[in-house]
Amino acid sequence: MERQVAIIGAGISGLLACKHTLSKGFHPIVFESQSRVGGVWTKTVETTKLQTPKPVYQFSDFPWPSTVTEDFPDQHQVLDYVESYAKHFDLLKHIKFNTKVAGIEYEGPQDEEMKAWSLWGGNGEPFSTKGKWKVIVQDLKTPSTEIYQVDFVIVCVGRFSGLPNIPEFPPNKGPEAFHGEVIHSMDYASMDDEMASEFIIGKRVIVVGFQKSALDIAMECSAANGVENPCTVFYRTPHWNVPDYLPWGFSLAYMYLSRFSELMVQKPGEGPLLDLLATVLAPLRWAYSKFVESDIKRKLRLAKHGMVPEHSFLQEINSCLISTVPSKFYDRVEEGKIKLKKAPSFSFCNNGVLVEGETTPIEADLVILATGFKGEKKLKDIFLSQTFQHAITGSPDATIPLYRECIHPRIPKLAVIGFSESISNLFTSEMRCRWLAELLDGTFKLPSIKEMEKDVTKWDEYLKRYSGDYYRRKCIGALHIWYNDQLCKDMGWNPRRKKGFFAEIFEPYGPLDYVSS
Repeated sequence: MERQVAIIGAGISGLLACKHTLSKGFHPIVFESQSRVGGVWTKTVETTKLQTPKPVYQFSDFPWPSTVTEDFPDQHQVLDYVESYAKHFDLLKHIKFNTKVAGIEYEGPQDEEMKAWSLWGGNGEPFSTKGKWKVIVQDLKTPSTEIYQVDFVIVCVGRFSGLPNIPEFPPNKGPEAFHGEVIHSMDYASMDDEMASEFIIGKRVIVVGFQKSALDIAMECSAANGVENPCTVFYRTPHWNVPDYLPWGFSLAYMYLSRFSELMVQKPGEGPLLDLLATVLAPLRWAYSKFVESDIKRKLRLAKHGMVPEHSFLQEINSCLISTVPSKFYDRVEEGKIKLKKAPSFSFCNNGVLVEGETTPIEADLVILATGFKGEKKLKDIFLSQTFQHAITGSPDATIPLYRECIHPRIPKLAVIGFSESISNLFTSEMRCRWLAELLDGTFKLPSIKEMEKDVTKWDEYLKRYSGDYYRRKCIGALHIWYNDQLCKDMGWNPRRKKGFFAEIFEPYGPLDYVSS
């Protein structure tokens, strides 16, 4: 009998999940709330470009077209590439567009029985006769509701869309006190390019945030309004945003995406000899970080602008916070078209925004909150069961407990793909989908629930050690090769993908190293 697999989301992770479950003979049904594939790439700021160099951000079996020559393609090129992938592998016929998953519910054993399980799903298998998932789907055009019963669910909702993170303010000090407009960056990104341009022109704009979306929006505002109405960017903490991936002309990939670079880090589950080697190489790890930091400070003139971070680049990259600075961003700062303002806390007033500790407000007509998204709440709200809601989020001071960043040990017949970050999310999602397809096909079995939970804890300890105060709840940091090694071993693949000792140790790894033989 053909197994039905529900896939929630037709972004990059959803398309990969669809392609690889199809390759194993399963019947995927993809539910996508929008009218096209592409996920976050369907609604971005006009000037947004790829954050990761193109060679690291590509499908292993579908290279970028030769017409795309840039190392960092723009949003239109990325979206075209993703749509071409879906068409090439004939995935569109498996996708139900304009359908929103309102919730999923497991119909099977009671909570008490599941709590007593020592193996995932009771028997360690992805499929069993013990239960099925009920997927409640809303047709956004009709509108109507339909219920599907499926054998397995793959959640690919991502964490950077859908549910905006809006800061909380004391009574009468929030947006309601402000006579101007307050929107989230999601609202700005959803406008078409012409509408967005008209919306900001001639306005005094404050952008809250200092990650990629905030910087892109600030660049657009500064281009539209110049020095007459400079864009003010509020930030809490300076970050090591990179101008390029060539510190002092040396490839960052060789420094952080090679086996040698990972020898300098205490890795989850490694033996005592590797642990000792990482300790011995700690000074070199420090030197790598300082080498990159010195290049960023030089190129972006951070000291001049008071924007030198107090934390290390190593912490930045292990927190998955690394992003590229738009070209000429700090030139705009020096020209007076962008103003940088440290604002750990602020409130609204009648004519603008008041930074904590100051008495004079910064006058504004428009405030754009580039403050991220509530990805964990979005993931949690998919489940109708309170037991699963609590399980999926885990402890507030630990990572979301996903074994191999995909499987929750205590939620049967379900996987989460694309929620845990990396330096290259496409590369990582593809490896996870291939691993999951092999799991569903019976190539290997998962260890016991206790063993999986121990592994999750080890990865959490690694993140806390190397991310410090910038620890984020779901990120594999700069351990792509070590992480992929675990997936390869599970699948019965040789994790050593290079030819020759020196290439294996010193050359960076990327998607093409994992092309199927």
